[in-house]
Amino acid sequence: MRILITNDDGYESRGIEALARVARQFGQILVVAPKTVQSGMSMAVSMGYKPIAARKVYTLPGEDWWYLDGTPSSCVKFGLDNVMYPEKPDLVLSGINHGSNAATAALYSGTVGAAMEAALNGIPAIAVSLDDFRSDADFSAIEQLLPGILTKLISNFNPRPGSIYNINFPAIPASQIIGVRATRMGMAHWEHEYLPYGPEFLFERGHAPSRSDVEYVENKHPDEELVVMAGDFVDDEKGKGELADHVLMEQGYIVVTPLNIDHTDNAELKRLCDII
Repeated sequence: MRILITNDDGYESRGIEALARVARQFGQILVVAPKTVQSGMSMAVSMGYKPIAARKVYTLPGEDWWYLDGTPSSCVKFGLDNVMYPEKPDLVLSGINHGSNAATAALYSGTVGAAMEAALNGIPAIAVSLDDFRSDADFSAIEQLLPGILTKLISNFNPRPGSIYNINFPAIPASQIIGVRATRMGMAHWEHEYLPYGPEFLFERGHAPSRSDVEYVENKHPDEELVVMAGDFVDDEKGKGELADHVLMEQGYIVVTPLNIDHTDNAELKRLCDII
């Protein structure tokens, strides 16, 4: 099996290293990941005749590692169009994301967006995330339990065009995980999303600014305000009987959510056909 791996946290993240260790159990791997963090890019692509840097970082037995200075979806495109062409991978794995992509976070996720790009090209794809945003997050439970989940999904992949699987792990030890549940995407939104940027905010969140962040602050226009996106998660599932992915994950389950690039609202389409 030939597996193309990408993510949205960058080729040097601990999450993609953990995913590569899992994927090696299933076949030959090719890693094409962003040069820098590309979180929240969904299916955005790098375009507009802007030069994009690509580099083969290193080669190991049975695998090559590349970075592309572009979005996760662009990494999938580059892997398909330039590195692997005319062959195609049998599977695309995206992740392991530092942070949950359950509920409507999936709509923004570059990790999920890369899997969607694969589905757009007719390739089975799976996105994997851990509900822990820390750079030093512990991926040991995923490395222990993900191979069994992948074995089941790969051998029973949905033949419907455009399908992907979005897997989210709770940030708890493997011994505390209750089980694995297939479920729907939950509904949630974020409020008060842009807050004033400054040392006090960074200290409270335990975040150290990067060199580029410091340069950005130093070079800002005198009339500009600085804000940062860090909103409040609002759960819209309260009172609903059917449990959603983020609710089950909070209870200690690994959740597998089937998604599809076809966004057609079929119930509304049927209603419109009766009207128009």
